[in-house]
Amino acid sequence: MPSLTGKCAVVTGSTSGIGKAIATAFAAEGAHVMLNGFGDAAEIESLRHSLARRHSAKIAYNGADMSKPAEIRGLIQATEKELGSVDILVNNAGIQHVAPIVDFPEERWDAIIAINLSAAFHATKAALPIMQRRKWGRVINIASAHGLVASVQKAGYVAAKHGIVGLTKVTALETANAGITCNAICPGWVRTPLVEKQIAARAKAEGKSVEQTAKELLGEKQEMLEFVTVEQLGALAVFLCSDGAATMTGTALPVDGGWFAR
Repeated sequence: MPSLTGKCAVVTGSTSGIGKAIATAFAAEGAHVMLNGFGDAAEIESLRHSLARRHSAKIAYNGADMSKPAEIRGLIQATEKELGSVDILVNNAGIQHVAPIVDFPEERWDAIIAINLSAAFHATKAALPIMQRRKWGRVINIASAHGLVASVQKAGYVAAKHGIVGLTKVTALETANAGITCNAICPGWVRTPLVEKQIAARAKAEGKSVEQTAKELLGEKQEMLEFVTVEQLGALAVFLCSDGAATMTGTALPVDGGWFAR
């Protein structure tokens, strides 16, 4: 029997990239999944239907805006109502903006903090009472290598991801004896749509090819010159929900090709 049969998971920002891969991995292991995120309605429905058909799981979708606390609470409530519970919460939704601090638009700072950090707090606060009643739960926060180290021109993102690591530790401590764990996954460079935009912008600015720019980007940070794959992150998320990780909590797990080792 798949390892997550009967569990109910919320994965924010799961209509593409890392979140989509984690939702797919959960469904393959028998979990019912609430998808969340923006995108073309027909494509989202196709994803929902495909996951449900392939894995015989209940797959629902909620378009909650993760910058709005009331909608985040509604997402958790809808998951419990439609799927039956909230056993697993993956706080993945995120945005990015790159600029020096002196040029960083204040509205972009506010948006990054709201979606990358505050949303995780609001979702966790709403989900924990459900997990506490069931005496079992897994909270997985998608941080970043930038939750452990910094890079220039990413003040909002680095601040938010450092905050996510701190929130992970507090959540873990407060739920340590309630059958609940909380861990953060800290990926290095993952070739998601978000990163593709950064590579393309840098390639254009420097007059280089996209592939040359991608290799140079890896070499600046990672010793291992390979992108982390979304499938690897999905597999790690599944492991963090398994019995093998039952006493792993409060950790920030680098999956970064040696970035943090430097």
